Amino acid sequence: MVDEEHGSPAAEVFDALGIEYEKAFASSSAHRASLDWLLARLAPGSRVLDVGSGTGRPTAAVLAAAGHRVLGLDVSPVMVEIASRQVPEAEFRCADVRRTPLEDASFDAVCVYFSLLQMTRTEQAELVARLARALRPGGLFALATVPLDVEEFDGVFMGQPVRVTGFAAEDVVAVVRAAGLTVQSQESVMFTPTHADAMPEPQLFLHCRREETEPAG
Repeated sequence: MVDEEHGSPAAEVFDALGIEYEKAFASSSAHRASLDWLLARLAPGSRVLDVGSGTGRPTAAVLAAAGHRVLGLDVSPVMVEIASRQVPEAEFRCADVRRTPLEDASFDAVCVYFSLLQMTRTEQAELVARLARALRPGGLFALATVPLDVEEFDGVFMGQPVRVTGFAAEDVVAVVRAAGLTVQSQESVMFTPTHADAMPEPQLFLHCRREETEPAG
């Protein structure tokens, strides 16, 4: 499915990168370990939302191969076309998750791998809270980001100009906790994408569970 409103800066970046993004991050053992964390805890046939699903690999492909029902959302029509071709067992939609209706308690797990960094801090915090509400009580939430304390920083990512906003690691944890998520494990790594124009980057992986009751306030 294609959303008519896909002309965002993030869409332009990932339309240009296409399959090169998948190749650059294919060697990430931390990402695979994060998926293993989910696989070990998900009930058979779980419904999973993959935010910023990219080419569908590895996240949607691994989860769908394990028998889970995966819905991937991405703003890049190029990425959605690649993902739909590579992982036909999953469903992919070209849409901005910030404007996509999500029913409360409708997913068993939500994955957010590096898909917040071109949003403002307010948008990131609001989206994490909304994604947490989309989880059933006790549902799982996996988030990965680059934990840099920067706001609207103009940089270059794999040869593409990007404007990045991030949080320091402790502030990322605070955002997910404020959304009613309990951090069960976290891992910090340095990773260098396999690409001529890529630089080493810090990465933070959080593995969380939605609390059974709403957070106070």
